[in-house]
This record gives sequence, structure tokens and C-alpha cells, in this order.
Amino acid sequence: MTLTEQRQFRLHLCRKADPQSKGKIENVVKYVKYNFAKNRTFTNIDTWNEKGIAWLERTGNYNVHNTTKKRPAEVHALEKQHLKPVSPLLSIESEYSSSITRTVCPDNVIKYKSNRYSVPLGTYRRNGDNKVFIEINESELIIKKQSSGEVLAQHILSTGKGELIKSRQHARDRSKGIQAYKETIIRQFNDGDQAALFIQELSKRYPRYVRDQLQIVQYALHHFRQEMEQALTICIKDQLWSANDLRDVSQHLARQKETKELQASCQTQEPQNDRVARTRQVAATVREMDDYIQILGGVGQ
Repeated sequence: MTLTEQRQFRLHLCRKADPQSKGKIENVVKYVKYNFAKNRTFTNIDTWNEKGIAWLERTGNYNVHNTTKKRPAEVHALEKQHLKPVSPLLSIESEYSSSITRTVCPDNVIKYKSNRYSVPLGTYRRNGDNKVFIEINESELIIKKQSSGEVLAQHILSTGKGELIKSRQHARDRSKGIQAYKETIIRQFNDGDQAALFIQELSKRYPRYVRDQLQIVQYALHHFRQEMEQALTICIKDQLWSANDLRDVSQHLARQKETKELQASCQTQEPQNDRVARTRQVAATVREMDDYIQILGGVGQ
């Protein structure tokens, strides 16, 4: 069901640049903009709303309209009895309180009013959707992945500035359970299917050392995050089912990248230092001592 069907609205489309229809609304907006809003200062939205309501009672709805010769408040009182009631609250409107969003930072925190609040490890995903929803419930901050979904974190609101409010469960405690640790690792990869396959093989091949394997993967993710996706693809292709292999491949890719960047930097600087480089390559000729003795006419003549 569409919004117009839910609200039982009847649409009336105006012609382009039609002053007899569109002009009525445009003039009202212009009147509010230049009579009330122009050159008026305010400190917060509540103050602005209070001043707006006072202006409506004093001017906007009280002054006599130049065309109708009637006060808007009096006309509205007469028309109000003919207005139809609006339908109940829509489902999308009931979620308005959950519409405040924040972006998860790479260190798995969100920022709210000059403070940082932690979310579970692995919530942030490179090139992924890092938007979360927040709710303020009295003195508590609630963080959700979806507006009506699972709660990711709950924190007591801080009254300070520049503070980090962090839960221990978002760092190490969350990974105490092997299954939770696996899910945390998998969420940090863009390709969740490949990551799940690799972690599954680790569990089969190293059942007694799964935690150690997962810790190595987490270490590699922390130090070589940009190369991990390619390293994961290579390990699955070559059937290298070990966290050490994954770490070594990602480290090798990182070194290759550094080498290429260094070579590119040197090639860029080489034309400027061509003359100096050629000078340095010229080496003096080294002669035997007998040659000098012969030239000077010494011993040996």
C-alpha cells in the first residue's frame, strides 16, 4: 500500500510556473522566510521553535490577509470542522526515534557529542556499510545495526568531552567463545563466504589449536588489512589451509607493494639526478706500481 493510500490523500498536480496554484504555497514560504526568519538569531532549535510559535500567534496567523481581508486563524477555525482526520501513525514514522545514525570508525568506535563509544570488534568493515543507529534512553546510549534490529552495544552516556567509553566485551571477552571469535573474524572480510570457508578448514585441520590459529588471522588483519582479501583468495586457490600461510602471504604482498612504490619513487627522481649518477659511475684507472717506476726512470731501467 502506498503512502497516499494509507493517508487517503487526493493528489492535485499543479502546472509548471502556475501562480494561481503553486504561487499560493510559494508566497507563504517567502512570507515566513523574509518576515520571520530573516536577520533573526537563535542558539538552538527549541528557542527557534518557541520564537516561531510566538510569531504565528502575534503576526503570521493574526494579521489580516491583504487579499482575503481575513485573519488566517479565523479562517482555519471555520475550515477545521470540515477537515478529515489523518490515518494512524505509519510504520516508518514509528521508527523516527531510531533514525539517528553514526558511522563506525576503523578502530570500532562511534562518535557522539565529542566522545567515543566502542562497538564489538569486527563491526567496522573496509568498503562495507558501517552505518549504525543510535538511541538515547535517559542516561544510556544504545547502538544498533538496524533501527529495529539487534543491539550491538549499550553505554552509559558520558558528561565529559574527548573520552573513550569502552566495554571489555568488545575487545577480548567477546572472543572467549570460539564460535563468537570465528564470527568476529569473518565479519572483518569483505567476502564473507571465502572467509567462512577458510575458517572452517582451519577448524578441521587444527581442532586443538583453533584459538591460536584465529589469533594469528586477527594479527594479520590488524597489520596487513589491505592485503588480506588478496591473500585469502591466494590461500584458497593454492589450498594453503593455515593461518601462518595466510599471514605470510599477506606480509609478502605488503612487501611487494612497498618495493614497487619505492621503485616508482626512484624512477620519478632519476631524471633529476641523471648527471650526478653518471658522474658517480666514473672510476679512476688503477695502474701497477712498475708503470710509475718506469715512467719516472727509476729502478728497472
